[in-house]
Amino acid sequence: MDKKKVAVPLVCHGHSRPVVDLFYSPITPDGFFLISASKDSHPMLRNGETGDWIGTFEGHKGAVWSSCLDNNALRAASASADFSAKLWDALTGDVLHSFEHKHIVRACAFSEDTKLLITGGFEKILRVFDLNRLDAAPTEVDKSPGSIRTLTWLHSDQTILSSCTDIGGVRLWDVRSGKIVQTLETKSPVTSAEVSQDGRYITTADGSSVKFWDANHFGLVKSYDMPCNVESASLEPKSGEKFVAGGEDMWVRVFDFYTGEEIGCNKGHHGPVHCVRFSPTGESYASGSEDGTIRIWQTTPNHSVDEVAKKIEGFHINKEGKTADKLSDA
Repeated sequence: MDKKKVAVPLVCHGHSRPVVDLFYSPITPDGFFLISASKDSHPMLRNGETGDWIGTFEGHKGAVWSSCLDNNALRAASASADFSAKLWDALTGDVLHSFEHKHIVRACAFSEDTKLLITGGFEKILRVFDLNRLDAAPTEVDKSPGSIRTLTWLHSDQTILSSCTDIGGVRLWDVRSGKIVQTLETKSPVTSAEVSQDGRYITTADGSSVKFWDANHFGLVKSYDMPCNVESASLEPKSGEKFVAGGEDMWVRVFDFYTGEEIGCNKGHHGPVHCVRFSPTGESYASGSEDGTIRIWQTTPNHSVDEVAKKIEGFHINKEGKTADKLSDA
């Protein structure tokens, strides 16, 4: 990417507090979708390509720290400071179930087969809920050594990956035994963990470091020092040749995966960047910030503004005029 090209992002307003988590659905027959978690307690669903607002999930009474979509983007889940995780109908916005906890819930994730939901947080307990039996008690995995910050499934739902708020490392849990089978050692607490679309790499951010691990043998493949403390990193899903990282300096930087060289720097946020994620097509990536906005950046800026603007024009339907006004006022 030519550094002289200025990337103009799509700016998505709507949240009234910091955006702390972003999650893209896989590509579905209806396109792909982006869900955002915010301290304003209202997760929002958007068209993943255009950033257009689709709906807001209303029901939490505290900050929402994590939100995700199942593989078909038909259901959403959220983890909140109100001591609950909720399962939502992503088409209607209705609450399908509320999973009560005894403390703040920081993370949630659907299994690949979409039958299970895992949650974790300040209780230091990983809970696996069966979504076909919503009233059944969850399976509790062995106690985590620290307060849980991130959760991800791996190896076709055979392994759970977790990191802690207060201690370094990523722990890999065997779902059947409920025990930790491996720990990926890091100096600082891991604030972001992502499994690549092809299942080859685990991308982590800890302190001022971004690391890439072999997702099958768990060896460290690459480790790069960043210009500042970064809170999140994401690997481009198609070629895997670049990754993005964002953190305390408010900039979203693009790096070469093989060399670690910075190949782009996107400025625009007015507060620290809490989360970055590549879209499933690899053509764009989103960033969420303390400033309450989501920005969607095109991987190749030369076609970003005109083409995407045209797509947005085509996507609008009559009744959405009201929605657009609502968002611009927010």
